[in-house]
Amino acid sequence: MSLQEIELDLTPVPFPAEVERLLADAGERIDELFETERNKRLPRYIPSDPRPLYRALHFLLEKNLPLGPAFCEWGSGFGVGVCLARLLGLDAVGIEREESLLEEARALAERHGLEVQFLHTSFYPEGYEPYDGQGATELLRPEDMAGDVQPATRYPGSDLPVDEIDIFYVFPWPSEHELMLELFEAVAGEGAILIICFGEKDVCAFRKV
Repeated sequence: MSLQEIELDLTPVPFPAEVERLLADAGERIDELFETERNKRLPRYIPSDPRPLYRALHFLLEKNLPLGPAFCEWGSGFGVGVCLARLLGLDAVGIEREESLLEEARALAERHGLEVQFLHTSFYPEGYEPYDGQGATELLRPEDMAGDVQPATRYPGSDLPVDEIDIFYVFPWPSEHELMLELFEAVAGEGAILIICFGEKDVCAFRKV
């Protein structure tokens, strides 16, 4: 298996009113987090600009490129990406380890009447984990571990097998760019799509082929 880049057209598209309301609401909550300095309790939380994600999803769906409607965000934070995916008609799940961010995300979805799911777990399936290699974070796979380690087929709390998720999204730290591509290639099913944010405006998409 390998990854094939999808050329995205991120030309601005008109946002429906419900999307504008969601973005405004989420923006106010995130601003409050930083203004009150509560973000210092979450040193690894850096919010991404959700607009390029919306444009990427809109493009992929308009071109009928995803194999199905299952969407999963790795590290879903305030849940904005998950909620945007739901507004576009996707079956959206977010995975987040910080309980306080999960509470914010669930509250955001509830305020906007969106049926989404947030899981309090790691987005590394059982049998996979990161480790600090020589100069970069590398992926430890089941075959690298001692004993009989079988990778999990589902995230705890989800009925959907990881390899049946159609679209993944992640906004990783710069040092984890290659790691996320490697993780996607290792756990995603054939034909799945990864949307990855390499920078504030640098959004790319890859299909596993």
